Amino acid sequence: MNIEFYSCRKLEFERGEEEINEDKLVDDNRKSIDVIHSEISEKSIPKIGMEFETEDEAYNFYNSYAYKVCFGIRKSKGYKDKHDVMINRTICCSCERYRQKDKRDVIVRAHRAKTRFGCLALMKVDCRQNDKYHVVEFNPEHTHVTSTPTKSHLHRSQRRLTPALAAEIDLADSSGIAPKESWELMTKSAKGRESLGITHVDYKNYLRTKRTIQMRSGDTGGVLETQGKQLEDPNFFYAIQVDVNELITNIFWADAKMIMAYFYFSNVVSFDTTYKKNKEGRHFAMFLGVNHHKQTSIFGAALLYDETAESFMWLFDTFAKAMSDKKPKTILTDQDAAMAKALASKWPKTHHRLCIWHLYQNAAKHLSGVFEKIREFDKDFSKCIYDYEDEEAFLQAWNEMLEKYNLQDNDWLKRTFDLREKWALVYGRETFCADMTTTQSLRSFSSSDYHPRDPYALATRVSSPVQL
Repeated sequence: MNIEFYSCRKLEFERGEEEINEDKLVDDNRKSIDVIHSEISEKSIPKIGMEFETEDEAYNFYNSYAYKVCFGIRKSKGYKDKHDVMINRTICCSCERYRQKDKRDVIVRAHRAKTRFGCLALMKVDCRQNDKYHVVEFNPEHTHVTSTPTKSHLHRSQRRLTPALAAEIDLADSSGIAPKESWELMTKSAKGRESLGITHVDYKNYLRTKRTIQMRSGDTGGVLETQGKQLEDPNFFYAIQVDVNELITNIFWADAKMIMAYFYFSNVVSFDTTYKKNKEGRHFAMFLGVNHHKQTSIFGAALLYDETAESFMWLFDTFAKAMSDKKPKTILTDQDAAMAKALASKWPKTHHRLCIWHLYQNAAKHLSGVFEKIREFDKDFSKCIYDYEDEEAFLQAWNEMLEKYNLQDNDWLKRTFDLREKWALVYGRETFCADMTTTQSLRSFSSSDYHPRDPYALATRVSSPVQL
């Protein structure tokens, strides 16, 4: 939702009003702008006749003013002379004009949030009098409520990835620091997110674009060699997803042995993305299971560009297509929100269980102080997972554990409790899991020619079409 409109809606909702009085909101906003103008320096407010050396200088000045008044801007109409020099430019509020009516609106269930309100705020510059750009028109009036100062840095015009920030991101990425930890460190160094200049989404988009550009032609050629594998194995299946620029993003493959193994042992599948590729940082994901001798069976493998819900949705669709649309009855994964969203969307009838090993890892991370100081907590936490036969006993033991260690207000435990039906065995005793409670147990491959945690050797084992 647009930031300006969100503030407007929130204001009216808190007042308990069902309908928004647009005229009243505009009057209130006009008053607030007058107050802001009285609080900031007059030199920061555009005025008719102001001069700027370049168009970019005029844009940066108006953008600085917009930051203080809390709205976003964009470049609108402009005219060039016969020498391709911009002689006239209008810089307006990002909410200028109205959205055009879409004929497809009648079949759309969820419409995008409204972002255009016919806003009148603008600054127009012209350089026909001399070589400098003069302000020839300025309108400070908005037809919507602007955002609050705490959200002003989120506007697109205020976000800019500088070369210094890009270098810092590259250094953290090459050092193997996870994006989340690197982002938190950068925000602390900048003394707040509002001072950093980019959002977390901008950070992830930069890494994605960088890795796409760095894809070498040899890697692409290696992937396309999978076509040759189909000559050797007609049942070999592979799928490649590309982005809008026709560059490879996600890859999935499965040979005839994998497809046949899944045909017989598809009741329970473990999906693991904790393996890593080399410095490109791609996630090496596998679909695993067990056969009638409880030996590990590989059903498919993939290289994922990222761990977003969209990537997982494509992968689950592709896996089902490779397996003749046969979906597992139970799937075991780690505690990932994007993965859970994709499973609920694509495989709604499949029972989703959480890996107990990953649950313990997350508990040790979020409850490190409790694990270090109180040895009994580990035993009580394990009992809640494994020991109880009925729901009432589980709930009582959980509440007693929270009270015993004074953890009633712990956010991670609250979120984990909301997912209890996916990890507590008291809720999963009627779900067939083939005695599988963790994805880690499936890494104990019997072959002696590679280490079970070596993704390079493991990829070779599953007929990887690319050289890792």
